[in-house]
Amino acid sequence: MATVNFLYRSKKEKAPVNLRLLFRYNEKDNVIGGKTQEIISKDYWQNFHDKKRIKDIEMRNLQTEVNQQLSKLESFILDEYYKSDPSRIDKPWLESVISNFYNPNQTGKEIPKDLIGYIEYYLDYRKNEISKSNVKKVNIAKNKMLRLQKELRRTIYIKDINEGFKKAYVDFSNKHNYSQNTQQRELVLIKTICFHAKHLGLDIHHQLDGLKLQREEVKHIYLTPEEIEKVEKLKLKEDYLNNARDWLLISYFTGQRVSDFMRFTKDMIRREDGKFLLEFRQKKTKKLMSIPFTKKAREVTEKYNGNFPRAISAQKYNDYIKIVCKKAQINEEVQGKRRVSIAPDGVTPTKNDYRDILDTFKKWELVTSHIGRRSFATNHYGRVPTTYLRTITGHTSEKAFLNYIKKSNKDLALDAYNYFE
Repeated sequence: MATVNFLYRSKKEKAPVNLRLLFRYNEKDNVIGGKTQEIISKDYWQNFHDKKRIKDIEMRNLQTEVNQQLSKLESFILDEYYKSDPSRIDKPWLESVISNFYNPNQTGKEIPKDLIGYIEYYLDYRKNEISKSNVKKVNIAKNKMLRLQKELRRTIYIKDINEGFKKAYVDFSNKHNYSQNTQQRELVLIKTICFHAKHLGLDIHHQLDGLKLQREEVKHIYLTPEEIEKVEKLKLKEDYLNNARDWLLISYFTGQRVSDFMRFTKDMIRREDGKFLLEFRQKKTKKLMSIPFTKKAREVTEKYNGNFPRAISAQKYNDYIKIVCKKAQINEEVQGKRRVSIAPDGVTPTKNDYRDILDTFKKWELVTSHIGRRSFATNHYGRVPTTYLRTITGHTSEKAFLNYIKKSNKDLALDAYNYFE
């Protein structure tokens, strides 16, 4: 006999419902975990999902909809369970069954065995699950594999992804000046796609699981408090630069990404017990945020009668804040990566001709949209409790937060000195 239980395990305010398949085989109790595509709020699960009498019509309708969908999924999993050999039921089996439930049209298609064909199949198979940004990353990797195939003069099959493939891929990447981290990231992606193929019954090479590439430390810059002050006090004649500078200050004083702060509006600001808060939902994490809206941030919005600066595209913001920082004479020479064309002189570069090159530049040349957020985290680390900083930035773990800040060990030691003196 087998049963399926549903549960909410995430610490996030909104997340997919998890499930457990419980069954007994060979006198042993087995539990396999999986994840559904039913995204709900923690509040709904804790306060409404099992409630018998719900007065709120909207919440009652949601309960009916969620229960119907989970019931269908439960029946589908149990039907597949009773058709299958219990000895072959494991986590990949359950993941495949759940995928087939949400992608019913895929089950009858012939599965490609070559890497390029399977990448296209993978994108179609997971079209209801995968984000646009991840689709873009997969397509970039696919196009690179097409170029690699052309150089190798042979088709790459899923079962060919082994140490030999890794060497060919690294040689190809080094030849075309792709960075170590780009290589590492794409190898992980290719492995993920191959494991997905395994779940659907395709053969993979026994070396696949052991394929690894090391990451290199990324050198990101940040603006010091003194440099932030120079930007803040800079006199600018051009309206578009003033506007971009004020967005940079908003980013620094709130610690948020460009995809979030460019959407800020006056309506997101509220006052509670005399304190100003900014409430919004992060675009990347979908997390509902409530952060302090400090006096320094309010001074920026006061220039716009309580509103935020005029919204501009992320690309224009990137371009304009470089000019702002150049005018503010943020000229310290630092090591970092900058995207440049590697096309020969006189040749118009294509989108495949740009690489991040490590060199020494003036700091303003390396300024990008993340610098306000990274400077906030870095400058306040050691002065403000990490728990508070993570609450503002939205980092889910201390490890992720510490990887984000960019102070040297010496700087961190000096910050820590005051605690021990």
